[in-house]
Amino acid sequence: QEASHRFALPTSGSGGVFKQENFVLSTSSTDQVKGVMTLQGDALCQADVNLKMPRNNQLLHFAFREDKQWKLQQIQDARNHVNQAIYLLMNRDVNYQFKTGLEVLKLMDAVMLQLSRARNRLTTPATLTLPEIASSGLTKMFTPVLPPDILVNFYINVNKLCLTVYQLHVLQPSTTKNFKPAGGSVLHNAGATFEFGSQRYEVSHVHKVECVVPWLNDALVFFTVSLQLCQQLKDKISVFSSYWNYRPY
Repeated sequence: QEASHRFALPTSGSGGVFKQENFVLSTSSTDQVKGVMTLQGDALCQADVNLKMPRNNQLLHFAFREDKQWKLQQIQDARNHVNQAIYLLMNRDVNYQFKTGLEVLKLMDAVMLQLSRARNRLTTPATLTLPEIASSGLTKMFTPVLPPDILVNFYINVNKLCLTVYQLHVLQPSTTKNFKPAGGSVLHNAGATFEFGSQRYEVSHVHKVECVVPWLNDALVFFTVSLQLCQQLKDKISVFSSYWNYRPY
């Protein structure tokens, strides 16, 4: 229940409308990228990003269009899994009596599966290829329009909201460089190459900025505690079952 409450953050008297939270994404090692993100439940409803181009120190600024917001599927999925775990526990009559220990063990296994899936959605970001990032709807979210040599990606990694900015340069058709498209990854490194449309690109610079989302941290703690409680109940039932099955000679 506590974990599920962290995914629903209504403001008082708002009838369940998610409150907006602002997060500053930056890194202490460089000021190449800075971003201010507004998170509302499982959606990024505002994003302002400043990017300093290393070649000429030109400062680029781009932000979400007012009519756009970006759903963070990881948060949405984690919330759905924890709600399913609660449903498994609550969808019985209040006077229901469990008949056997095995019945409880099966229920705990089902609940633990949903809790593990909820945790894994936050701790295991999706691996994407660079063409998948380039063709993502996220690229159409910004005003002014992102230049063709910039890619961006947002994702959750454990308890952090992460923004990755890739700067690209075009590979000329006459280049003698061995071209090997990069596969899927959470974070691509400089030097990765890919083909998009009819053009080949190489990643020249990678900038990753992040910040901790406190309520995601809370939820992960509650997932761990919940899984431990489920396992403790399973262990107790197993011990009692071994006594029950014991037949002295």
